[in-house]
Amino acid sequence: MTKAELIEEISKAAECTKADAERTLTAFFDLVVASTMKGEKVAWPGFGSFSTTARKARTGRNPQTGAAVTVPASTAMKFTASSTLKAQLNPNRK
Repeated sequence: MTKAELIEEISKAAECTKADAERTLTAFFDLVVASTMKGEKVAWPGFGSFSTTARKARTGRNPQTGAAVTVPASTAMKFTASSTLKAQLNPNRK
């Protein structure tokens, strides 16, 4: 689903304009990014939570030459699905 398709579906479901839906989505994602950058966890019960995780620096390999390269430390966004969401995605699993 593209951004435009997502905005269109949200505007239909919420019975609002596409501009309102886009502003709301943009505000949500901006808030998630800002909060996780501060080290906070953003949770939505029944859906999941967003947080950050620190990746240590490591040595990798250039696939073309096989030469060792240093991959610097970084921060990554992490999404953890809630048990409710996992149950909806896997209805036949116990």
